[in-house]
Amino acid sequence: MNTRTLEQTLDRANSDVVLIVDDVPDNLAVLHDALDESGYTVLVATRGEAALLRAAQALPDIILLDAMMPGMDGFEVARRLKADAATAHIPIVFMTGLTETEYLVAALNVGGVDYVTKPIKPKEVLARIAVHLQGAREKRQARNALDAFGYATITVRVSDGKLMWQTPLARELLQRYYGTVAPQTPDAVLGWLRRHLAAAEQQIEPPRLAIEQGAKRLTFRLHQQTGDDDWLIIMREESDETVIQAMSLGFKLTAREAEVLYWVVKGKTNRDIGDILGSSPMTVKKHLERVFVKLGVETRTAAAGMAMSRIRQLHPQFES
Repeated sequence: MNTRTLEQTLDRANSDVVLIVDDVPDNLAVLHDALDESGYTVLVATRGEAALLRAAQALPDIILLDAMMPGMDGFEVARRLKADAATAHIPIVFMTGLTETEYLVAALNVGGVDYVTKPIKPKEVLARIAVHLQGAREKRQARNALDAFGYATITVRVSDGKLMWQTPLARELLQRYYGTVAPQTPDAVLGWLRRHLAAAEQQIEPPRLAIEQGAKRLTFRLHQQTGDDDWLIIMREESDETVIQAMSLGFKLTAREAEVLYWVVKGKTNRDIGDILGSSPMTVKKHLERVFVKLGVETRTAAAGMAMSRIRQLHPQFES
């Protein structure tokens, strides 16, 4: 069953999806029945490789993972799930008969959020699942709300530079501005994060990163640390098209004259502006001469100063 077909069969609107990974049929049966009776949609896997495939296909809301299995054990399954941007966000609750501290610590170190000990007590498992699903649901809703308001979020792991989580809007923006896809973090973003990490750890907000694409720019703001090595970054695409329109109306400029003046304000040369607008430097010069006449000025500096004064009256947040 491919990912699209499986997604269509899961009633996510009315039921959370739980993936149980255990090689013991009796354990699977007990947990399956308890979860099913409690209203969850239950998926199962009896081997590590099958668990990875099923997780990638279904993207369950939570995973119950047996620590000790033949072949690929639960610790390796968790490591691989957390290394994949598509599944890194899924909470993992380990099920283990190993109660020594070193094993429990290992379970948490590879990405587990909790553990339950065997023999499994269904009521305890249900209680733990409810707690972690609530937390995951709140995080998901918060991220989706940011997308709805034009913000996008990503989570980056500093040690290896992997992009561990991204909202749908973040995916689209990173592809458009950098041509990258998860788990790759754009080099410029990772470099910016690492340069300012020391300040961020002292809760000093670093300067924002911005990349321009025409009259639009994508800004990055370091929001908070979400784990020992993970950082949440908020992105937003901003556009100065309304600024260009305001200059056109305010100074009675044509649309192209307003664009030329906008890039003059941004400190671009005639050659730069020509490259941006797809015209020659000579054409840009002619547009600029008409702008000078309409503004009653003789120099680029005077034109830029008059434009900035008007822009900041209407758009105080504008940055030249």
